[in-house]
Amino acid sequence: MELLVDGPQGPAAVYAYTGGKPFDAALPTVVFIHGALNDHSVWTLLARWCAHHGHGVLAVDLPGHGRSAGTPLGSVEALADWVPALLGAAGVARATLVGHSMGSLVALEAAARVPERIDRLVMMGTAYPMKVSEALLNTARDAPLKAIDMVNAFAHSSLAAKPSYPGPGSWLRGGGRALMRRLQAGQPAVNLFHHDFGVCDRYAHGLEAAAMLRCPVDFVLGARDQMTLPKQAHALGQALKARVSVVDAGHALMAEAPDPVLAALRRALA
Repeated sequence: MELLVDGPQGPAAVYAYTGGKPFDAALPTVVFIHGALNDHSVWTLLARWCAHHGHGVLAVDLPGHGRSAGTPLGSVEALADWVPALLGAAGVARATLVGHSMGSLVALEAAARVPERIDRLVMMGTAYPMKVSEALLNTARDAPLKAIDMVNAFAHSSLAAKPSYPGPGSWLRGGGRALMRRLQAGQPAVNLFHHDFGVCDRYAHGLEAAAMLRCPVDFVLGARDQMTLPKQAHALGQALKARVSVVDAGHALMAEAPDPVLAALRRALA
């Protein structure tokens, strides 16, 4: 599905995966927001379940990512301002926001800015502050393909996970690396990896945003996450009074532990 969404530089085409069902704004809507150098495809299983169980689904490619046009937005705050414009373009009055990693910060900030429009918030693989080491930031700037290899090693908790989804034999590290390389190549004028890492690293409004929320919040964390350690989410979780689910996975928890992550999302939506 393609939407025309207003942004800082005017309207731009935005791609949203709808879970294999035509989008219906009259249904309870779930908006999925991906992390750094990712796109809508990381949400396929969760989006399809929601779309086939009574929800309208918008698993978006953020501006300048994947199939969405426009310039990548330079801060969590700018992306949070973009979320209500997305809802308006889709004709959605209220929604549940589900975000992973960088996307979890965007979802948090958006929920704080328009609390009357957000029914619930689900933050996966989250931490606050989401600081990126100087060494990794520099590698992303100077040698992004090397940084992609490093991050995929950090993001997966084993060399060869055996997930039920996308299917037996899937090489999760290879798939994650291929996705990131494709997204990086899709923005020749911007080092998208370094850009997205900077967005995460600079965000400093999390606790203030938490104080403005009115909706229930769920965290879904990877017990073996080396990118956003579960302990780094503790203070924010307390501020949000979040219900916490921990799954046996690393940072790429939607791929490594698809069934427990889906179960956690179902609990949150219930």
